[in-house]
Amino acid sequence: MPSSTTIKLNSGHEMPLVGFGLWKVNNDTCADQVYNAIKAGYRCFDGACDYGNEVESGQGVARAIKDGLVKRSDLFLVSKLWNSFHDGPRVEPICKKQLKDWGLDYFDLYIMHFPIALKYVDPEVRYPPGFTDENGNVTPSKASIQETWTAMEKLVETGLCKSIGVSNFRGVLLMDLLRYAKIRPATLQIEHHPYLMQEGLVKYAQDEGIAVTAYSSFGPQSFLELDMQQAKDAALLLEHSAVKKIADKHGKTAAQVLLRWATQRNVAVIPKSNNKDRLAQNLDVLGFDLQDEDMKAIKSIDRGLRFNDPLNYGVSLPIYV
Repeated sequence: MPSSTTIKLNSGHEMPLVGFGLWKVNNDTCADQVYNAIKAGYRCFDGACDYGNEVESGQGVARAIKDGLVKRSDLFLVSKLWNSFHDGPRVEPICKKQLKDWGLDYFDLYIMHFPIALKYVDPEVRYPPGFTDENGNVTPSKASIQETWTAMEKLVETGLCKSIGVSNFRGVLLMDLLRYAKIRPATLQIEHHPYLMQEGLVKYAQDEGIAVTAYSSFGPQSFLELDMQQAKDAALLLEHSAVKKIADKHGKTAAQVLLRWATQRNVAVIPKSNNKDRLAQNLDVLGFDLQDEDMKAIKSIDRGLRFNDPLNYGVSLPIYV
């Protein structure tokens, strides 16, 4: 992969600036979507225990390797540690289960999905477990972030993961983590779009040598199918007049503008599509530059509007308060 299309992580590894996100990819189409994305040129795939499609994701990867489209070393495969497995002794076993589901020997990046520790749910009881325990309650675990991170560091030491990172952390949690981390987080993955820019957090992470990955780059679009009222109440970024004006000026789609707004600031993106043309368009967001006036126009859209908050799902875990 040319260096211009990647971010050099503090772990020494290269991560593609543009990847394919596996959140809400249906099980019945997932293997084909991963295979077709690899065929279209994608090399980074962002998965998670909670997405419930790791087996199918791995099937798509295995087929692409078998057909000679790529080698394992060409790919950058990401998964995440779910909240129910934060207790130190639970981390390695669940990582190994996820690797088995994918059919892999190692993850390129393994991320703490949320700074939330919940009661353990045996995968034999329910998998993925979601936010509730076997009795349907949201029950905290006593595991600290330090306990969980220390266990994740061992995954690097044993070769199960090349890099480790965090997601949905605010600045104060990141500061605390950096006080005791023997292996610094390579990445911070956050909700990041023009309605929720989080400029101070992005700058702090990048200044600390932590790469930032944006999810939900199109804002409310990802949450409409979840019937989320906050998403219904927000104007679609893909149809925002400021975004469409910039797209017309550059001869690009609104989606390409939103993705370029991130990648131009060295923020990685992980969009998804099952449309062949959009797959190619979403990958082609490094070959043009937005002008200063474009960046200012997009900056003016910021509303501090967050969609991916447990409270918005009716889960009483106020991590962003």
